[in-house]
Amino acid sequence: MSKFNAVLLGLEKSLPSQHTEIDNEWKMLKDRMANNHSNITFCFENLGLLCTYEAVKVCMESSPMVQEECDVFKESFSQHERFLSEVLSIIEGALEHKDPQNVKGGLGSLATGQISPKLLELLEIFRSFGKDTELVCIIFVERIIAAKVIERVLKKTDGFSHLNISYLTGSSSSVGSLSSKGQLDVIESFSDAKVNLLFLTDLEEGIDVAKCSCVIRFDLPKTVHSHIQSRGQAHHKDSHYITMLERGNTKQLDDMLSIARSESSGIDTAIKRESTDSPLKACNTKEDASYVVESTGASVNADSSISLVHRYCQTLPLLNSVSPKPTFEFSTEGNLHRCKLTLPPDASFQTLTGPAAGTPNASKKLACLDACKKLHLMGGLNDRLLPLKRGSFPTKDSTLISVLPSKKVPLSEKDSTLKSETKPTKAKGVTPGAGTTKRKELHGSVRTRLLSGTWGDKLGDVTFHAYKMDFDCNIVDQKYSSFVLLLEGELADDVGNMEVDLYLLSKFVKASVSSLGQIPLDSQQVAKAKCFQQLIFNGLYGKLFVKSSESRKFIFEPDELSWDPSQMYLLLPLESEDIDTVRPVIDWTGIHSAVSTIEFMKKNALLNLQQRETVAEDTLLHMCEDGSEVNSDTIYLGDRSATIDGLKEMVVVAVHTSRIYSIVDIVEGTSGFTPFEGGCDASYSSFADYYHKKYGIVLKHPQQPLLLLKQSHNSHNLLVDFRKEERDSSEKDGYGAVETKPQQRVHIPPELLVGTDISTYILKPFYLFPSVMQRLETLMLASQLREEISNRAGCCSIPSSLILEALTTQTCNESFSMERLELLGDSLLKYAVSCHLFLKHPEMCEGQLTFNRKLIISNSALHKFGTDRKLQEYIRDFSFEPRRWTAPGQHSIWPSPCDHQLDTREVPLDNRYFTEETTIKLGKTCDRGHRWLASKTVSDCVEALIGAYYVGGGLAAAVSVMKWLGIEADFDHSLVEDAIRTASLYCHAPKAEDIATLESKLGYNFSTKGLLLEAITHAAQTEGGVHYSYERLEFLGDAVLDILVTRHLYESHSKVDPGLLTDMRSASVNNDNFALSAVRRNLHPHLQRVSSLLKDQILEFVSLVSSMSTSALTPDIKGAKVLGDLVESIAGAVLIDSKLNLDEVWRVFKPILSPLVTPEKLELAPSRELTEMCDSLGYFIKEHYFTQSDLVHARLNLQLETVLLNGHGSGPTSKAAKGMAALQLLQKLESRGIRSSKRPKHDSDSEPLPLPQQERNEDSSWTECSSQKADVPVIPQIETKKGGPRNSLYALCKKLQWPMPSFDTTETKSRTALTFGDMTSFCSFESRISLTIPDSGKLVLSGEARGDKKSSYDTAAIAMLRELERRGRIRIGE
Repeated sequence: MSKFNAVLLGLEKSLPSQHTEIDNEWKMLKDRMANNHSNITFCFENLGLLCTYEAVKVCMESSPMVQEECDVFKESFSQHERFLSEVLSIIEGALEHKDPQNVKGGLGSLATGQISPKLLELLEIFRSFGKDTELVCIIFVERIIAAKVIERVLKKTDGFSHLNISYLTGSSSSVGSLSSKGQLDVIESFSDAKVNLLFLTDLEEGIDVAKCSCVIRFDLPKTVHSHIQSRGQAHHKDSHYITMLERGNTKQLDDMLSIARSESSGIDTAIKRESTDSPLKACNTKEDASYVVESTGASVNADSSISLVHRYCQTLPLLNSVSPKPTFEFSTEGNLHRCKLTLPPDASFQTLTGPAAGTPNASKKLACLDACKKLHLMGGLNDRLLPLKRGSFPTKDSTLISVLPSKKVPLSEKDSTLKSETKPTKAKGVTPGAGTTKRKELHGSVRTRLLSGTWGDKLGDVTFHAYKMDFDCNIVDQKYSSFVLLLEGELADDVGNMEVDLYLLSKFVKASVSSLGQIPLDSQQVAKAKCFQQLIFNGLYGKLFVKSSESRKFIFEPDELSWDPSQMYLLLPLESEDIDTVRPVIDWTGIHSAVSTIEFMKKNALLNLQQRETVAEDTLLHMCEDGSEVNSDTIYLGDRSATIDGLKEMVVVAVHTSRIYSIVDIVEGTSGFTPFEGGCDASYSSFADYYHKKYGIVLKHPQQPLLLLKQSHNSHNLLVDFRKEERDSSEKDGYGAVETKPQQRVHIPPELLVGTDISTYILKPFYLFPSVMQRLETLMLASQLREEISNRAGCCSIPSSLILEALTTQTCNESFSMERLELLGDSLLKYAVSCHLFLKHPEMCEGQLTFNRKLIISNSALHKFGTDRKLQEYIRDFSFEPRRWTAPGQHSIWPSPCDHQLDTREVPLDNRYFTEETTIKLGKTCDRGHRWLASKTVSDCVEALIGAYYVGGGLAAAVSVMKWLGIEADFDHSLVEDAIRTASLYCHAPKAEDIATLESKLGYNFSTKGLLLEAITHAAQTEGGVHYSYERLEFLGDAVLDILVTRHLYESHSKVDPGLLTDMRSASVNNDNFALSAVRRNLHPHLQRVSSLLKDQILEFVSLVSSMSTSALTPDIKGAKVLGDLVESIAGAVLIDSKLNLDEVWRVFKPILSPLVTPEKLELAPSRELTEMCDSLGYFIKEHYFTQSDLVHARLNLQLETVLLNGHGSGPTSKAAKGMAALQLLQKLESRGIRSSKRPKHDSDSEPLPLPQQERNEDSSWTECSSQKADVPVIPQIETKKGGPRNSLYALCKKLQWPMPSFDTTETKSRTALTFGDMTSFCSFESRISLTIPDSGKLVLSGEARGDKKSSYDTAAIAMLRELERRGRIRIGE
């Protein structure tokens, strides 16, 4: 350490003088390094070598990734990393070759000195708990580092795998600490026993759970208060409190006795004071100095009340860009003290004077305790005594009953030093709940009832519902035969009369379905129709022969004919429309021919082909032996002879392969003696030789010319315009236009083919059927869901296509998906529930309304609503796989066996079928209908379904589907009248002139002026005797404007991508935008306010708006929340006064909110815009944060090919600071001709934000700022699996801030198979890689040829990594 300090001291002397910012950063860097040394030393002295090893790893992992321009900083960080690596190496040697990464053998292997005796005793305590599933234990430790390393050791030690461990710290500003949301997540998981071992630092967490089994003080408390607080967690029945003292450590024993004596003395003093001086005995007794919520058991005491009030204030909007805080004023009444508490303007109430107490601090606690009680009763705190932060609410079923106080620790304190790319740690051990993306759930899928049938076993006539299928190709001479779909049940009108676009390789086909009424078939016709369907579908997509022991079995043998009753329909060809008939007629000629072909193959096909080595020389295949001479105009097939003209467009079946082909042409000049050209096998001299040796067939007419046949091919997903997708992808990647692959053709002797009377016009639609039927089946499913909803909620004529859209995710790659409807449904649900709560519960304040709304519309609640109605079984979450689609009577050759240990198609909602595995394949269905879905997908589908019903049937239809789901959202107009009647009692006469002026600005005259008066009255006014404020109307108006703006965007931009639509809504519906509208329409003077602080805040914002040159606020400026609330509350007032007339509200507010955002004028947040631009261009950003003068400063470094750009910003939060720095970088990029396509052009863009003097000359070439090169980076060994080399190269580029490499690929096709290791391919791909190294120019290399494009990328990436190693740029680990 002394050597390192000496190096650091020498580097410090090289720093530039009189540079305040660098001095501050250097000080924070030294503090961080000193803190790391202190943590490592602490673990070594108190926890043992193994924990010290883990502590060093923690320090290395949290080491700041700062790309400083100053060489001294670079060298300092490099020296610090060397110091940590050296310490790690020393410890590894001291562990006597034990593997510190994997502690096997449980505690026995740890009892050899790897950990301290005290920690070993703690682990023994844990082991004594056994496998208790209800264990809930809190362990208090002195430092954050102790919590982290003990957690790591436990997770690596055998015997503790059943424990779910996490840690918690009291400050979100500390390095490595949890964010506020992370803290709440951990607390809720601990309260729900999802985490059962929780490590806490000795700070004021203030946690209290309904049942805590054990509390352990691993490190002694520092104060009496800390001791009382930790022991208080074990106040429940059967709880244990353990304090760990080291044997022989007299200092620890003395400290503990001192704490016990102080506690006893403090209690005695309080009792004496209570009996003599204080008239408020109830406030000073330990039992009464708390507030308990009976419904949940949540409690807050006097000690934790102050921190709870502070935490509540932190959830309120910023005041002048500063976090709001409570203020305290003290007064004296004889020997007693009273505290007056004042909350920020946006709080549920403003002031409160607490009871008297013996000391100012005690009076402060009691005032805060009363405030907590009042906040809970007013809805500012929920029933678990958690602050109701807008947009971030806990779940209803949590058992948390207290909160974490917010104690802000300055960066200079312990564990709080330099913050460089060190973000709040994510909560560990927290299990995602229902409605989250991380949770994956196994669900079943519902069957389509209309596809089933009972006619399969009927012996008599059957009457079908018939639906004609026509196919219209954009190429005129491309002809497709019409078909008829025969079903036992009748389709809904919008399903039985539909169109679908099909995208083939080089053409476009529109398939149309229309109803033909009913068609009867007798039993013989049904049998022949089944044979026809089974022959064609199995011949094209399946197999006509199946393996049975050592022989082949024809599927048309009696035992093999089986049709699934759940899938019973027929697809039969119709006669040409050229034939004059009243109505379409089934083409029985082709069907009879199929039956004849089947009978012929039963008698003559090679059902038991011999292996080539056992083929006898005299094995013959005798067919069509009529003894006639071969005629040049006659071609002899296996079952018939035909003229040359009669063969054109004929469909045939090969007897040796049972494959179906269509005849393209007769190849003149060929015969059975023509040299065989199949593949690269030269062992066959001719076609005749090939069939003789391969199949044992001796050609009877080898002199006949060969036939050129078109092979049947696999079905494709024709519902997706893959040409557009590939073209877009190719243009994006720079690979040029999409190449058209040649069609596959084969040559076969005619006598090996069985002819049919089926033309290619009849065969071609079979390649379309998988896609057509897929669309038809999904529409049937949507119609089935519609019918189920109608049966329960009433008849609603919603198009099935709209419901199908609501059931389809983007993963399906369809031209439609649920995302747009989900956006609309989300807003509509919020509006409907808000209206219902507002009208039904006039006694609720805004906080209670918001909390109850969140309980109803949260993702977890929506998930329950959806699963209760089995909506998950209808969701489509995987792209159509045509090869797995099967027609009735078709044998699948692509099975997907079920491995979920379920005998039923339905999957129970059980924890056994939930997982967090990221490798799970989502959406893909097994043969039993089971598939994995993200839990949030169910919630999204609920919103999308509501949106679909709103679009298709209006508000009434949307409310009906909500009722079906179980969501209570009634619009009782009698309650509207009640709300109007209540508002009419408000005295508005003194404000009549002001109200009239405001009405003229709005363009709306209120029937009930009291509603407008309520809408413009701030909550602070209630202190002057007014008993109403705008808060409830603001709650309603927020939802009203949300749905109105979302509806406008949905209807006005029908072709806009869902993601862009979401961004447009976010840009339109937010407090900043509403506040701007209030100022621009001059609504703010009408706000009835009494707070001077509010007035100053509004005037400052108005001044900023008047000086703005753009339409959007910069990241460091936030709109005055009170002004946004004013706009929302007026919208709520108009809605009630107009008796819930949304169109009238929009008429009033459309001009107020104008100009409304459009895709062309949308401005993203600068930080997001910069991130998306850098992702698309392949650049990396380095972030660096520090705090100075109560402001957070952010520095962003962006390395281009030739220059390093820097952006600096500051603000009250890291988000605001990062936004300002990003805005500066965007302007610098634009000056270099690099502009985001999503960034609108403004006249003011030519005037960039002014830079501090020290920032103006910081942009420099890489070479100038890195003359002294840092250590050569070491990268891990390159993974050999596909993608591994690219990932290694990408990680290196990100670490060094090099621009991402680019690839250019050349494809070469071959007629013979090429071998690449274990892979064979007819294509060869070779890629060139280009990498720009900022101080060395561009490096271009070529990789090796591979059989697929991505593998060729990997070889190029390996070549680049090896070249970088050769040049000394990197070292590759072994």
